[in-house]
Amino acid sequence: MTEAIRIERDGDVAIIVIDNPPINAGSVAVRRGLLAAIEEIGQDAAIRAAVVIGAGKTFVAGSDLREFDLPLQEPQLPAVIAAIESCGKPVVAALHGAALGGGFELALGCDGRITLAGTLVGLPEVSLGIIPGAGGTQRLPRIVGIPTAIRLIASGERVPAAKALALGLVDEVVDGALRPAAVAFARRLGNGRALLRDREVPAADDGKVAAATRDALKLGRNRPAIRAAVEAVAAAARLPIDEGLARERAAFQELRVSRDARALRHLFFAERESARHPDLADAVPRKVERIGVVGAGTMGTGIAIAALDGGFQVVLVERDDAALARGVRRIADHYAGRVAVGKLDEAAAADRNSRLTAGTDWTLLSGADLVIEAVFEELAVKQDVFRRLDAVARPGAVLASNTSYLDLDAIAAATTRPRDVIGLHFFSPANVMRLLEVVRGTASAADALATGLAVGKRLGKLPVLTANAFGFIGNRIYAAYRRQCEFMIEEGAYPEQVDAALESFGFAMGPFAVADLSGLDIAWRMRQAQAATRDPQARYVTIPDRLCEAGRLGRKTGAGYYLYADGGRGRQPDPVVRDLIDRASAEKGIARRPLDDDEIRRRALLAMMNEAALLLAEGVAARPGDVDLVLTNGYGFPRWEGGPVFLARERGRAALERDLDWLAGLGGPGFTRADPAPLLGHTPG
Repeated sequence: MTEAIRIERDGDVAIIVIDNPPINAGSVAVRRGLLAAIEEIGQDAAIRAAVVIGAGKTFVAGSDLREFDLPLQEPQLPAVIAAIESCGKPVVAALHGAALGGGFELALGCDGRITLAGTLVGLPEVSLGIIPGAGGTQRLPRIVGIPTAIRLIASGERVPAAKALALGLVDEVVDGALRPAAVAFARRLGNGRALLRDREVPAADDGKVAAATRDALKLGRNRPAIRAAVEAVAAAARLPIDEGLARERAAFQELRVSRDARALRHLFFAERESARHPDLADAVPRKVERIGVVGAGTMGTGIAIAALDGGFQVVLVERDDAALARGVRRIADHYAGRVAVGKLDEAAAADRNSRLTAGTDWTLLSGADLVIEAVFEELAVKQDVFRRLDAVARPGAVLASNTSYLDLDAIAAATTRPRDVIGLHFFSPANVMRLLEVVRGTASAADALATGLAVGKRLGKLPVLTANAFGFIGNRIYAAYRRQCEFMIEEGAYPEQVDAALESFGFAMGPFAVADLSGLDIAWRMRQAQAATRDPQARYVTIPDRLCEAGRLGRKTGAGYYLYADGGRGRQPDPVVRDLIDRASAEKGIARRPLDDDEIRRRALLAMMNEAALLLAEGVAARPGDVDLVLTNGYGFPRWEGGPVFLARERGRAALERDLDWLAGLGGPGFTRADPAPLLGHTPG
């Protein structure tokens, strides 16, 4: 036994308690203790059965990922599960909180599973670039069959208790005391065993298996972990279980040290670290139950939906009745759609709609604890909103701007209470995108910032703290990336080639397709606002401005970098744009040259790394990992590539120095070459 494991007794039933706070991670100490406990109860004639249960708030919420970059430490989890299966006495897993990954595999190795209502179970290993490695791909199909096992494992779905019972993943769900129910369950098993390894895999229709495989590979972007998971599950139907287990373990070990897995672990630890804010440790968030939203456009209604989904009372205010009616209808249609596709029941939709108050009277905001402005991205407009909020919002209310690049301090200056002003930069669609940049103004109070972070978590967002600087973290890096891509079309590439090269890297969309989707006029207005302060010697690409001047504002006008047909969806390269680009290059005396896809990807990614190093040096981002969280959660950067900081660390200092020198030479006047040192610190975790 170890300190993480203890044995308690209830008559003839041994209760093995896992006590490894905070989440009972399946560390080497837990595994050693479990193995010793199983051996002990196997030799104790007075014990007829055992229950494995977690102390604290959860069963086993997963493996200890800190061990994945270390040499293997014995015993491994498969040896623990093998000991359970061969101990000669029934063992019941009592689940509460979460039984995920190795925790659920441990439960699947037991004779039965009983769970507390509200528990989540699942095998989410593919989200970390690996597959279940302790029997999950072999035992789960013996319960649910091959097609459903492929879907559950390849999606990494976390299954709530009621659904788990319906699928047969657990045997009982209890609302009351878990421990006595588990002891009674173990006694009912008597001396009999009910091991999954002894079951046959249910026969499956070949068409359903093929469909599940096709869907899994599409959803998982055909990444190595998804392919390996599908292969391992399919093998369960044709191989003896011990051979299937051996193949699964070999695939797991290979994937564990793969680049995908290392990148995804980097993001896991970065996310854990991003939740810690030492300078806010003593700050108590203000109480928020009612959220006001100013602006009923696409962003404002998305924020309102996110707040309603988070359980808040919401007040939505617009300038005129027509705009307000459109926003309210958009929210109602959203919930009607969720009901129609079975994502929400009618009672839950009615509850959300009932918590919405809408009007054009700004005094409706007087009772709000937090007010979020979501109006037109223009400083004067936002300052006017905050002057009005200053007059109607109650003392102590947090006032938040959803600005994506404007100066938060200039906005806060329009109020008499800049301490209450923070930035909450949502990403569109606000009710879907997980990222939330929480912006610290010069005067922002610690408890106001803590409130923004706490509300973000309640909304199910990933809140990342950023200093007040142009574009904050994400838009500043994305602007540097897009600028480098504009350099490349000026030098010899065309938009469709740049987009294709970066989409093949893994971006959801290339930069020019994104620009067309967002609307080219947004960045155009930003450039116009900066024109007076722009370095006249700096390299400046006029192509985007010329497109806007020609009325080509993207999908909404049917033309931007591309032509759009079929309601603005199908994009087509346009000879007119090629001619415009060629003329712009000629006017600058640039001899166009071919750029291959490798150069395109290399320059675009290096531009991100360079800008990330600059903003880290300036303190805009608190930690290197925060940069990667922002890019992967808000800008379509492929998670399996880890983010620009991870890529920089993979390159190493010497290669990165050479690459940035090369990029600086291509960037011309106005390019600031960063010192890469801020990127190369120790990985969080």
